[in-house]
Amino acid sequence: MVLAQLGGSISRALQQMSNATIIDEKVLNECLNEITRALLQADVQFKLVRDMTTNIKKIVNLDDLAAGHNKRRIIQQAVFNELCKILDPGKPAFTLKKGKPSVVMFVGLQGSGKTTTCTKYAYHHQKKGWKPALVCADTFRAGAFDQLKQNATKAKIPFYGSYTESDPVKIAVDGVETFMKENCDLIIVDTSGRHKQEAALFEEMRQVSEATKPDLVIFVMDSSIGQAAFDQAQAFRQSVAVGAVIITKMDGHAKGGGALSAVAATKSPVIFIGTGEHMDEFEVFDVKPFVSRLLGMGDLSGLVNKIQDVVPMDQLPELLQKLSEGQFTFRIMYEQFQNMLKMGPLEQVFSMLPGVSSEMMPQGREKESQAKFKRYMTMMDSMTDEELDSTNPKIMTESRIMRIARGSGRLVHEVMEMLEEYKRLPKKFSKMMKGLRIPKKGDMSSLSRNMNAQNMSKFLPPDMLKQMGGMGGLQNIMKHMGSAKDMMGMFGGGGE
Repeated sequence: MVLAQLGGSISRALQQMSNATIIDEKVLNECLNEITRALLQADVQFKLVRDMTTNIKKIVNLDDLAAGHNKRRIIQQAVFNELCKILDPGKPAFTLKKGKPSVVMFVGLQGSGKTTTCTKYAYHHQKKGWKPALVCADTFRAGAFDQLKQNATKAKIPFYGSYTESDPVKIAVDGVETFMKENCDLIIVDTSGRHKQEAALFEEMRQVSEATKPDLVIFVMDSSIGQAAFDQAQAFRQSVAVGAVIITKMDGHAKGGGALSAVAATKSPVIFIGTGEHMDEFEVFDVKPFVSRLLGMGDLSGLVNKIQDVVPMDQLPELLQKLSEGQFTFRIMYEQFQNMLKMGPLEQVFSMLPGVSSEMMPQGREKESQAKFKRYMTMMDSMTDEELDSTNPKIMTESRIMRIARGSGRLVHEVMEMLEEYKRLPKKFSKMMKGLRIPKKGDMSSLSRNMNAQNMSKFLPPDMLKQMGGMGGLQNIMKHMGSAKDMMGMFGGGGE
């Protein structure tokens, strides 16, 4: 993700400033010049960058700061606040209410990923308990209804559209009425796009909007459009009442900064970002955690939420107890790999740790790790219950290994590699948990009291520990993790 490079550039500029013996006007200007360069290279609009640096200079008046002030912290906080200001229009998006029908209309240019985003948005809310439905009012693009139908069927979401009706307004109205009668509480209308801004597109959008009276209009923006983002977003805002923005294709080589500038143009908040083609590659956008992660400051609450989504806290003591007693099985290994994959891209998980930039994930290493997890899980799918639940590695005889290789379509040496991983992981757990009192169910505070950087360092891979700044850097991260919940987040997140 190229935004990680932007965050890395800004982080390095701040770090270089922090390393300076004396912070004077020259050091501040050099830091701001680096940040300005990074933002402009990421296609953030020039006026926004200029206003940001001007505001920082007003806030950080070095001559007026008394000797006791921490100048580094003041500058870092000013950069953080100004980046948040660019991304925060100062007003929330429309809040959906479960059980009460809401109509949400999607607009954007053709090729922005609008139809896929509609389904992702519906799927996200379906998982949260809403009853969503999709209406295809795009009669301009050939194959639009087929795409929406395919996506909706895959996600098991009801849909409406027509192969014969050419009037998008009629389709939109009929679709909304149909799903209102079926008591759907989130009705999503996908509208036509064009290759470029033109009068016909805006007139059609206006007519669909007047007919369906949406509670929220979402503007879908392709992150790769660069400096054109501001003007494009403004044109849509002038035609329909855009209330929120979703930025797509944030996983590719797009610079992304231009799309973020759309917030200033629409005066509407970014609510989601699309980070890939798959249905679950869709991330809720929250300004402060996003900027915090961008600058390598972490997002512990987000990390804990991710972990709680896949590992319920009340199950963790039981898992720790089993591990401490040496009851490490292939089934436990399978479940931990499954949990890691559910947490999303490892790059995102790492970026939530304070002092750990998402840039630290070496190029290609993330896909390599995820492919390894999936490969091992495929092999374990060919194992018997006896093999999955045994704590004795010697159960894996030559004939069993051959059978697993054949059943999973993998090579024998790959099964052997998985067995070595299985033997290695209990040793890592054992090292880390040495001297650690296992908490009783519901008593997580004891783990917080017994956890320390020394224990953590035994568990982390040497290259990751080095990237965190060694033992000193790890101790600094541990300081950030004051609550028992955050401690459990760190512990649960390190299970490769």
